[in-house]
Amino acid sequence: MKTKISILLVSLALLVSSCEGLFRERPIDKLPEDMIWETPQLLDNYVLGWYRSMNYGFSIYMPTTALFKGLGREYLPWYTDQITVSRADWFGTAYGDILKGSTQAITQKAKTEWNNHYSNLRSINLLIAKQDKIAEGKQKQRILGEAHFFRAYYHYLLWRRFGGVIIMREVYDPLIEKKKFPRATYDEMVSAIIRDAQEAARLLEEKNESGDEGRVTKGAALMLQAKTYLWASSPIFQNKKESYLGFTEDRKNPMLEKAAAAYEELLKLPYRLMPVSGNTEREIALSYRNIFLTKNSEESILEVQTSDDGNIENGNGHKLDEQAISPYWGGTLAAYTPLQNHVDEYGMRDGAVYNPKEPYKNRDYRFYANVLYDGCTFRERKMEIHSVYQGTTAIPGKDLKPYGADNNAAVSITGYYMGKFVNETQSIDKKPDKGSSQNYIIWRYAEALLDYAEVKFEQGEIDKALEFVNQIRRRVHMPDLSSLSREQLDNERRVEMAFEETVYWDIYRWGQAEKKFNGDAANTPWKIMRVGIVNGEIRYRISDFNSEQAKMRYFKDYHYYWPIPWDEVRYQGFDQNPEWQET
Repeated sequence: MKTKISILLVSLALLVSSCEGLFRERPIDKLPEDMIWETPQLLDNYVLGWYRSMNYGFSIYMPTTALFKGLGREYLPWYTDQITVSRADWFGTAYGDILKGSTQAITQKAKTEWNNHYSNLRSINLLIAKQDKIAEGKQKQRILGEAHFFRAYYHYLLWRRFGGVIIMREVYDPLIEKKKFPRATYDEMVSAIIRDAQEAARLLEEKNESGDEGRVTKGAALMLQAKTYLWASSPIFQNKKESYLGFTEDRKNPMLEKAAAAYEELLKLPYRLMPVSGNTEREIALSYRNIFLTKNSEESILEVQTSDDGNIENGNGHKLDEQAISPYWGGTLAAYTPLQNHVDEYGMRDGAVYNPKEPYKNRDYRFYANVLYDGCTFRERKMEIHSVYQGTTAIPGKDLKPYGADNNAAVSITGYYMGKFVNETQSIDKKPDKGSSQNYIIWRYAEALLDYAEVKFEQGEIDKALEFVNQIRRRVHMPDLSSLSREQLDNERRVEMAFEETVYWDIYRWGQAEKKFNGDAANTPWKIMRVGIVNGEIRYRISDFNSEQAKMRYFKDYHYYWPIPWDEVRYQGFDQNPEWQET
């Protein structure tokens, strides 16, 4: 979205936000309401708040002091077994506390998410209630479409995190009304989300006009419908005792049928996979990486927009490149370091067999785009993520030691740096208000194809699922699979969607979090790569990451649903999610 945030948005934020959550407010200053509904520019600025709040994208904030921990913003894929952080002190932030299963940290984070989402729902409901005051025309239709989309979307976010919650479709003033709301059932949540998403699809255009790039479209509304049904079809949400934790009977097949229909409608729209060109390994890898540097492409369904000039203060920018790359080029945090667990997910090509002495030879082309490894070329230089041994002394390579004035810069603890999303040409100038300009992709067409393949697989149409998986593989010059198992389907998804947020939520809906998010050796220990050069011979050693960071990961089955804020539970008089205790 190219509309810039203005001073007006500050005033509007005062109007639409609640300081203490859904049911508690303090007096606020605001513009006259009629002025907002009657002024096109104010209306567009009003809506911007919903976009800004839907996802922080690559914008992270990792305070280590107890006073500010609750304000932290993490990158969800850090919780998976694909990628981690390399700064030891970050394991003392709220991210580390949640990784350790801290009840206090999760409760605080849950409260923040709950309040933020309901604050946005209040803003949305106010606009819908005042729609008669908005002048008829294309802007009104678009804005109402956005309102219905985001009302569905914020309920969807709450539902994934908390289970059945309060469905809020009205303007509610707790200072005037003493009203209580029940927890919705899974059936009611699905119905409410789908109802608004369908209305959004009816109102929104397939493609935005020039100047409105990045706003939600009919495709985003259809994807939301399909995603809702896909989530609801998971076996872990069937035959539940409590109706707000899942269906009380088995609704898997009806949900799959509805998911298939929604994806089929979506696939009729003019999205397509961005082409990947090239003849050499590097050409293909760079072409594939360019998908994630191209804003609002024909593959994009929904993205968090970032200023083209990387302006952090005015354009919702971030510092992904500085935070991701090696300190040799000015990187500071090594904040996105892939694990060996993920590297092992990339298959071989051209009939090759894996050779532990040449572990990076003849791998899936996406590996070379997504992961920076020892000996790869980045910024026209071969990376040195190895140590040279002189007797028992290990001399770190250029990409394993800090450079310049920042002697505290972090280096990779896993043996890898992230290549996906990273812009090789991005200048690193360390200015606080300047950063990178990549958009953060929430949904793209490749994900829709893989979702649909999963639905068809679960419906027993294996050949149909294989057809869509092979579309994804052909795009990256990989050979077709001749058959398809569930393990292959899931692996293809984890490779194509590597480091994207959907990997985190897939682990939830597949019921694999106890395995993937725990650190004990009986489940999924983190794996790392160590490369050493001894007497001119390169030696590769894969080992468990036996640091406290790896061991401390803790996930129990009741963590699938976070605790609803305790003040809300007491006020409403409904049940808290199972096993959570007030701290």
